[in-house]
Amino acid sequence: MVEGTTLKELAEKIDVKPKDIVAILLTKGIMATINQTLSEEAMREVAREFGYEVTVRSLEEIINDQQDTLAIETDALDDIEPRAPVVAVMGHVDHGKTSLLDAIRNTRVAAGEAGGITQHIGAYSVEVPDPDNREKLRRIVFLDTPGHEAFTMMRARGAKGADVAVIVVAADDGVMPQTIEAIDHARAAKVPIVVAINKIDKPQANVERVKKELSDIGLICEEWGGDTVMVEISAKHRRNLDALLEMILLTSDILDLKAPTKRLASGVVLEARLDKGRGPVASVLVQQGTLKVGDPFIVGLHFGRVRALIDDRGRSVTEAGPSVPVEVLGLEGVPKAGDLFQVVDDAARAQELANYRQSKARMAQLMSSAARGLEDMYQQMKSGQLKELLVILKADVQGSVEALRETLQKLSSEKVSIRVIRADVGAITESDVMLASASNDMSHVCIIIGFNVRPAPRVAELAKQERVDIRLHSVIYKVEEEVRKAMIGMLDPLTKEVELGRAEVRKVVKVPKVGNVAGCFVLEGLVKRAAKARLVRDSVVVYEGEIASLRRFKDDVAEVKSGFECGIGLDRFSDIKEGDIIECYTVEKYAAMEL
Repeated sequence: MVEGTTLKELAEKIDVKPKDIVAILLTKGIMATINQTLSEEAMREVAREFGYEVTVRSLEEIINDQQDTLAIETDALDDIEPRAPVVAVMGHVDHGKTSLLDAIRNTRVAAGEAGGITQHIGAYSVEVPDPDNREKLRRIVFLDTPGHEAFTMMRARGAKGADVAVIVVAADDGVMPQTIEAIDHARAAKVPIVVAINKIDKPQANVERVKKELSDIGLICEEWGGDTVMVEISAKHRRNLDALLEMILLTSDILDLKAPTKRLASGVVLEARLDKGRGPVASVLVQQGTLKVGDPFIVGLHFGRVRALIDDRGRSVTEAGPSVPVEVLGLEGVPKAGDLFQVVDDAARAQELANYRQSKARMAQLMSSAARGLEDMYQQMKSGQLKELLVILKADVQGSVEALRETLQKLSSEKVSIRVIRADVGAITESDVMLASASNDMSHVCIIIGFNVRPAPRVAELAKQERVDIRLHSVIYKVEEEVRKAMIGMLDPLTKEVELGRAEVRKVVKVPKVGNVAGCFVLEGLVKRAAKARLVRDSVVVYEGEIASLRRFKDDVAEVKSGFECGIGLDRFSDIKEGDIIECYTVEKYAAMEL
């Protein structure tokens, strides 16, 4: 049976009258109508009464099985075609994963990452020469998975959706804990491993030591008699990249990768976010079938219809086949990274199922909240001294929300418990502030953590009035560091941000040999040259750095006050758009607190 089966559908399947099922449910204290969706437990109990055993399966599983059966029965296996390999690039933080992809794609990606850390999974498609025929081009899809230990879940998800895992190890640093984690995830996913020994151009590089450390954990290179391909590269100087790409293609050729192209498309969500202008947007890797504009689909808890498809280079496309990463517009809500994406032929049925899943999730959340409240009450009664730090998490993408939640929950100790009471995608809102305010009492402290998002000015003002602490970050290990200190001191910050002023970009001026300069109007406070600045677009932080230049007309000035116009140049950043807000601030330092 498919999940979300109604009473009427169950009656038809087991060949009984609906009124008989209604009567049985009444004896168990369940009131149900003929068109009501039944829970899995209720379906099993009713079926047993009539001598049947019921197996409940997801809609996605049933659709795939039906298509496989249809293909065999109609001899339609000719739609099976070769597909591009999907490669997960994994390894320790700062070992050069994003720089490697940057070099391969010949574009700048690493420079825009906060703290040098990739914050969420991206997918990129590149074309490379075929090892057997240099004139022929073949496609490789790269999953750029984060290397920081807090993103363990996402890295595991990246490996699961890949055909080949490239483990990047720095020649000057060697095998690190996150390197071993990445290898374990690749082994668990049963994908072949190719090792890229990076940074061989550095004076302190020691390739032999790296190979020895890898052999100690079971990865023995081919020249030492093993079966693991290892390629020595320099992403910075683009050395041996062709050899690495050739090894990836040869490794994938052994797998003989193929996929059907003519069936209903299915795939996996790599990342999802709420875009202010476009609504919910999901990055999807199509795994089989061909996804087309107009297709109805179900993904996790949500139903939708494909309104537009955007490829990895920002171009609109009408369809996407196997091993093609695309952004999908047309969702009714934001799915979770890792959710299965399935095109359906019965849109009404899929929408009903999405509603059922949402209802089921809400019920599970309510039950979980109730159980947690009772458990907290028991713990506080038992210890009498239990302190609890309540956290509201808001981030720019779903993957970051999951990683932050996982990180914070691991920090709970016997003395201080951490509980995430809300975790969501999007800007910090008045609702978040009011929830935090209502949660603050003598035995609880509630803070709001914003990751790559900002509160609107009115929200920040409300937070001051309600005495709600908002902490803003763009690097995940800084969040972990600060919360650790919160658990010890409740809460003495190492630094304090002092806001100077805000300016709105009203015109973008292109200056030769300099780049884009923001023509601004100072809304409040003042703007200072060489002060710290952040650029906020639709409540999301897109840049943090310094004000490199400040001008009034043609004159360089030290500061510009509220109500005046000025030209602002940001240090090494030119992606400025009209309507952006530039926040100017300074940071006051405090003495470090001992851990």
